[in-house]
Amino acid sequence: MKVRDIIHTSPMEYLVFERSSEKKHEYYEGQVSAMAGASMAHNHIVSNVIREVGNLLKGKRCMVLPSDMRTCTPTETAYMYPDALVVCGEPEMADDRFDTLKNPVVIFEVLSPSTRDHDRQKKFHFYKQIPSFREYILIDSMTPFVEIHRRQQMDLWNAEATADPGGHFFISSIRHGVLMEEIYRNVKFPSVKP
Repeated sequence: MKVRDIIHTSPMEYLVFERSSEKKHEYYEGQVSAMAGASMAHNHIVSNVIREVGNLLKGKRCMVLPSDMRTCTPTETAYMYPDALVVCGEPEMADDRFDTLKNPVVIFEVLSPSTRDHDRQKKFHFYKQIPSFREYILIDSMTPFVEIHRRQQMDLWNAEATADPGGHFFISSIRHGVLMEEIYRNVKFPSVKP
């Protein structure tokens, strides 16, 4: 089965296909889409997030996981690969293959020009359907900028942002601040042509 040949598929068909594929694909309401490659800045930020947040979680009942950990909505209308996520307590898996997490608490996405609208809109729409999900942290790969969305009630979210390279942002779910300079450590931003 090739991605371009798929018009509509079930969650089970998607999982069978995905588990035998060498590349990663996401699933949204019957549609399967291939994931694009990432820039050096994107990958560097993700590795910084995993290192920094992982260090903050030492000795706690939470762990940070990389982008190979898929997550899904309770109704299986979407299967997605966050750039990184935090799970607290016992991980709840979708089945005995242990490759799809059902209870992320914090989700990180690194924004690029080609993914920022998708991450802010479509992906966020489906992530919100996950009951355990509390914080969505969007990190820009083009300039120092972090945007955090926090769940206040089931359908009520508030947002805050920081663009101060010497500042920090707070992850309420793990009760820790994160320095912007650590997230962007050694990241070289692409030059913008006029």
